[in-house]
Amino acid sequence: MAPPKVIAVANQKGGVGKTTTAINLATALAAIGQRVVVLDLDPQGNASTGLGVVRADRRATSYDVLVGERPLQDALIDTDVPGLAIIPSDVDLSGAELELSDAPRRSYRLRHAIDRFRRTLAGMGEHCDYILIDCPPSLNLLTVNAMTAADSVLVPLQTEFFALEGLTQLMRTIDLVRGNLNKSLEIQGVVLTMYDRRNNLSSQVAADVRDHFGDKVYDTVIPRNVRVSEAPSFGKPVLLYDLECAGAQAYLKLASEVVKQERRAADALTPA
Repeated sequence: MAPPKVIAVANQKGGVGKTTTAINLATALAAIGQRVVVLDLDPQGNASTGLGVVRADRRATSYDVLVGERPLQDALIDTDVPGLAIIPSDVDLSGAELELSDAPRRSYRLRHAIDRFRRTLAGMGEHCDYILIDCPPSLNLLTVNAMTAADSVLVPLQTEFFALEGLTQLMRTIDLVRGNLNKSLEIQGVVLTMYDRRNNLSSQVAADVRDHFGDKVYDTVIPRNVRVSEAPSFGKPVLLYDLECAGAQAYLKLASEVVKQERRAADALTPA
């Protein structure tokens, strides 16, 4: 059985829909039959809150995994979505960079933890299809750990004027990680978020991004949608909050596109 695909959801710019994409893509993947783990690597813990994990229930977190080297499975919490679990985060994680400053192979902490988790799953005859890492909105040691552990990076990109300009530093970081820490790291794809069809600027930015990244940009775009924005305050992904809204339907389409992308990649590696 294939090991889980590890995808880092990253953009150093805040407010682009990164955490929203992580939790709703994970929920949509679970809804179409995939087994998914969200790894909350942001000290703000918004992915944990958005999936309904209250702070009192975060007895073991991603901080314990990185700094205390506890197994991932010790921190796993099942969500209300069948097939979806989360490794939560809390504010303790903000001190991880300082605590790990002198640690050997500090950039590989998460990679080693995920490798152990993969071996544990295989030993138990269980499986997981995807691990989605919700990165912090900065290019620090936590993000480097995520990219070192990941197979690929998914970039949520808000359709605004400075979208492409803000990607330069992120792409440089990806190149540095690929060159020094994880040579197999790939760009999973770019997903356009907060798209407003009534706004000519959104259309222009989308066209510019597609010109720049080509087929790495998903066909599915995530519309600006008030129900998507409301859902986290109820501790729910939008698919549980309002399945029929445009945002929920867009994330279902994105999940289907991601799975088809993986199947095409697997078929390309299969001998004829």
